[in-house]
Amino acid sequence: MDTKLEHQLQKLREQNGSKTPHQHQHAAMLLAVEETIKEQQATVDPSSYFAALLTLMEQQSGPGSKALSGTIIYLLSVILPFVSHSILRAKFTTMMAVLSQSLDLESADVALLRSVIACLEAVLLAQDASSWRQPIAQGTFRSLLQLSTDSKPKIRKRAQEAVSSLLSRPPPPTVVHPAAGIASRFVLDMLGNAKSDTQAAMYTLQLIKQTEMLWPADDFGELCASLMQLPRLNTPYVSTLSFQALETVFSSASEALNEEQFRDLLVSVIDLKPNVNDSAVSEAWLNIAQKGYIAYASISAEACFQSLPDLIDLILPDIELGKQSTRDAATRCVWALLRECIPTSKLGSEGVQAIIGTLAGGLSYRYRESWALVFLLIAALFQRLGKFAHPSMDAIVKEVANMRMEPEFQFKDEADAVLGAAIRAVGPQVFLEVLPLNLAGVQHSDDVGRAWLLPLMKSHIRNAPLGYFVSTMLPLADKLSSQSQQFVSQGREIEAKVYTALNQQVWALLSGFCNVPADIIESFTPAFAERLANDMLEVPMTRAAICNGLQTLLTAVHALAHTEAADGPITQQQALAAEQHLARFAPDYLAQLFNVFALSPGAARGYLMGTITALLAVITADEVNATFVKVCTMLDQALKTHKPPTAAELTERYLEAHPPPTAHTMTDLAIVMAPYLDAERAQMLVRAAFVLAGQSEDAMLQKKGYKALSRLAEQPAESPARQLIESAMSEQLIPMLVDSAESVAVGSRRDRLVLMALLSRNLTDGQLHFIPAMLSEAIVGTKEPNERARNAAFETLLVMGQRMSQGGTINMAAATGDADAEMAAEQPATLEEFFKMSAAGLAAQTPHMISATIAAISRILFEFHEQLEEQFIVELMGTILMFVVHNNREVAKASLGFVKVIAVVLPKEVLLPHLPEIVPSICKWSHEYKNRMRLRCRHILDRLARRLGLDAVAEATPEEHAKLIANMRK
Repeated sequence: MDTKLEHQLQKLREQNGSKTPHQHQHAAMLLAVEETIKEQQATVDPSSYFAALLTLMEQQSGPGSKALSGTIIYLLSVILPFVSHSILRAKFTTMMAVLSQSLDLESADVALLRSVIACLEAVLLAQDASSWRQPIAQGTFRSLLQLSTDSKPKIRKRAQEAVSSLLSRPPPPTVVHPAAGIASRFVLDMLGNAKSDTQAAMYTLQLIKQTEMLWPADDFGELCASLMQLPRLNTPYVSTLSFQALETVFSSASEALNEEQFRDLLVSVIDLKPNVNDSAVSEAWLNIAQKGYIAYASISAEACFQSLPDLIDLILPDIELGKQSTRDAATRCVWALLRECIPTSKLGSEGVQAIIGTLAGGLSYRYRESWALVFLLIAALFQRLGKFAHPSMDAIVKEVANMRMEPEFQFKDEADAVLGAAIRAVGPQVFLEVLPLNLAGVQHSDDVGRAWLLPLMKSHIRNAPLGYFVSTMLPLADKLSSQSQQFVSQGREIEAKVYTALNQQVWALLSGFCNVPADIIESFTPAFAERLANDMLEVPMTRAAICNGLQTLLTAVHALAHTEAADGPITQQQALAAEQHLARFAPDYLAQLFNVFALSPGAARGYLMGTITALLAVITADEVNATFVKVCTMLDQALKTHKPPTAAELTERYLEAHPPPTAHTMTDLAIVMAPYLDAERAQMLVRAAFVLAGQSEDAMLQKKGYKALSRLAEQPAESPARQLIESAMSEQLIPMLVDSAESVAVGSRRDRLVLMALLSRNLTDGQLHFIPAMLSEAIVGTKEPNERARNAAFETLLVMGQRMSQGGTINMAAATGDADAEMAAEQPATLEEFFKMSAAGLAAQTPHMISATIAAISRILFEFHEQLEEQFIVELMGTILMFVVHNNREVAKASLGFVKVIAVVLPKEVLLPHLPEIVPSICKWSHEYKNRMRLRCRHILDRLARRLGLDAVAEATPEEHAKLIANMRK
């Protein structure tokens, strides 16, 4: 049976003890029906409920049957949506006869009528197109329409929901609902009497507003005309509802009307523009204008665009004069019109010039309260026009920049957004022609310096020519640097710092210019490459900007070269050529970066490592392997003289000012090259990693050793590095991990756990002894103080469990190192065996190990409970529940976590028999405030009550804790 229906029925059953008469009656009737179904040995499904309730309904007669009929109809309203449509079609006439007896509007109460409406909705939804042609179906639908304008709000709302649901879901294969004509004539009649019966017209408009359907083409024009007449009644609420109804009707207007009819309809709507001070009506009108013109653009883009300048000119004053909600609605409307209604072929037309002039008027002082909204629209227009914004919008750019430079200007962020949109649209070269930076020295009194544009440009330069940076911005940076040095020689320190900062801001633009320029081959010349290399080595202040630029350029070009992106800034062939061009300079850059990397403190190496990684992706495999050999040689030499850092050398202040030891540096470089190594060089890295993993006196080196092995193990299956790891598993890797378990430094545990997880994914049958050998370490890892180490431990447990579920045989002698006959027996690899291995930690002597074991079992049970036998889960649950009453809080806390897991994942029939054992154990800690134990207990009891029912939990609760259950009932 459907889970949603079962949930609803369960809620009804729980009301059997309710003190509210009708709730108790509903529950009692449901239980009686279910008892009848069981006696008849029928299948418990919606059809059985329906048959039993329908039989009961047909038997009702006499004066005392009214209340009972209401209960039956309520239960039918719950059941009918889940009954098959074929049954409802077969019982259509019977159901209509039964329900029609309860449609007495004068004597029926509200609750009964709502249930009747729900039943009618469910039955009518099941009917096919032929059934809708029958008078009984049409008559029933007319009754629902009448109820949709009833004076009682609850009845009216439910009837409107039913009508809307029916009309929006026509029976296949029809597109327009068979009852759409009936609905449209009813609506037209109600709207035609709007002057004499305004209330009914309002209710009808509410019905139209929430009904999304395809209206009949014959009545569509008349419906729109009627809706257009209502605002002339000068009744604000009716006007608002009429515009909202029109907004809904517009969703199907493009299919029902031709171009001329649609244009006439829009003209009529625009002529009805309400007073801007009437916010509700204005917002509805703006929504119609927005949706209507967007739909008109899909019919005839050219015709729509011709009227767009006048429409925007009509709407813009609302942004100045309206209330805040009206201003926002007007802004949304114009923003959507700019984005959707300007065809690409018209971006440079006179119509666009007219729109630009209108928006430029929004920068006048009378719009000062709404400048933020005007700026938003100007930014949207820049985005739509792109390069066509120049020179048409140059005057706007200058005006916004001048406003931005006013000391008391309040909308600087919004103005920056406009200027940023202009930079993206026309590019930095054109933008700086309109707004020069004027940083080289003021030559005229009106040449205003605009250094504030530099950080703004950094965030908005995309796909700009790299040649412009080389020819214009780089000389500017040199001039600023020269000026700074001149000021230093003159002792003018403040001016020197200002020009140094400007120099750095100009260099910071390099990353934007490197974001996939089209002229990479032409502009990234050997001279420019040499300049970058020299500055990267000799000028520390520009090093980060150069590295970020190179990384951006290499990463983007490499991605485009190896993906088939149809709409990229350059084609795949161009990207491949650019990548080959950049690869010529990569070896020299790597040599420079290695030197810089070795001399830089650890905190300043992030961007250097990112750039090195990007360079490694574009050079040839032979170059990578040759470089790796050099790095390994230097690593071997460094390890011979390496001494573990002292405590003073591990302080944060020392590390920020001094580079790490050479051994650490060379290890980092070797690790970053791991994905690109061939088999021979990967073997060199494995040997080095084994040596590093044994460096128990230097935790950082040991960590890097495990990290190197993890990097090799995570490569694709076909890579030489991965194949090497798999071949070394049995003879080298697994024995090394087992033997080194006692010498693992605290800082290395996370990377060691990550390696264990990677290795466990692809264990062969002959390597399964790795799991029991390392399981205890993974379990203890769940209690690590470091969160990432804990997550790695849990991930390792899940990977081990997944591998055990795939089957195989475990050589326990290899796992324990004990040749005893009993211990050496082979065990099958199953999930149950994995749980048994994990549960061995429950016999530990320390609360730390016991709590870690319980936490581990809780996590793997949550993941694999569906794959375990019920009896095994019951036995496991009985074992763990004994620890809930443990006197040690650490153990009890972990045990409560286990109870929370079983309360969520186990079937109800498994949990119910154990409630007398679970609940008293939880209640022991319900008065303990330390470690939030009381809150945990309350949360678990709440979960149990929601799943199993509060009565079942209350029955298992000890008497001294009855107050807790009483509070939960409240």
